[in-house]
Amino acid sequence: MPLQGYLFTYFEGSGPRDKDEQVRFGVSADAVNWSALNKNQPIISSELISGTGGIRDPHILRGEDEKSFYMVATDMSTAKNGWGHNPGIVLLKSENLIDWKHGFIDLEKVYPTKFKNVQWVWAPQTIYDPVAGKYLVYFTVKFKDDLKLDFYSAYANATFNGFENEPQLMFNPKYGAIDGDIIYKDGLYHFFFKGNTKDENGKEYKNGIRQAIGKTLQGPWVEDFNYLDAYSAKKIVVEGSSVFKLNNDDTYILMYDLYTNHRYEFQRSKDLYGFTPTPESFTKNFYPRHGSIIGITKEEAKRLNEKWGGVPEILLKAN
Repeated sequence: MPLQGYLFTYFEGSGPRDKDEQVRFGVSADAVNWSALNKNQPIISSELISGTGGIRDPHILRGEDEKSFYMVATDMSTAKNGWGHNPGIVLLKSENLIDWKHGFIDLEKVYPTKFKNVQWVWAPQTIYDPVAGKYLVYFTVKFKDDLKLDFYSAYANATFNGFENEPQLMFNPKYGAIDGDIIYKDGLYHFFFKGNTKDENGKEYKNGIRQAIGKTLQGPWVEDFNYLDAYSAKKIVVEGSSVFKLNNDDTYILMYDLYTNHRYEFQRSKDLYGFTPTPESFTKNFYPRHGSIIGITKEEAKRLNEKWGGVPEILLKAN
């Protein structure tokens, strides 16, 4: 499949939260210069797809058949409910990137035995598990009586509107973590996340993007305590890391959200271990918060443009 462009799914950070916490799309021909679709308005209303009326941290995945698309997001409206509590995940599936079937799952209600005391269910993502032949959804969980944040996972059901079984603990980083993102390369799974380091008294003194390595999605995960982003030593905070491979290139992009500095930047890598030391910035006409990127074909770009407009002309004219 000839991938010639890129699709960025994100939520906004430039306006009132009730307007920002919605799924939006941006498109690029080169993964650096971006244009918002639909004049930076939502491509689907959070009121229609979520339990809370808001979504954050959307993640998109192209299916194994190369024609289906899977999207998950945090079911959370900070505008309505603040930061104190959110128990759920939004799941969406499409065959054309335009029309989305959707469902949402409230872990507290569906799995009360294990999750009756859940406080946060954050930043879900989806990856295909070739061993199980199913799509695995993984996410950060925090319980009300525990300060630690761990990763849980569950296989999506066949219609991608819920889980097959109760989510199980997937990975518990030493000091806790959020915003997991897994990518497979050369027989290994690289599990990127926002982690931290604490002193002997439990006080955090450093945080940033780190990774763990596993041979299977079920682990075990070997945690690497080295920081990968360019800002961890400068005490400038980042979150929402996401890694994707450039089309027709052996370069990988690690991008992240500098959420207190209103910037979105990236670093490059060939092997997923070493990254370019100097971060680069996207050129864009929108203000993205935690999102993800996939490659798209010229035909898919045209379809998106016909529906919402905003696709760069260079991509529409690509050979």
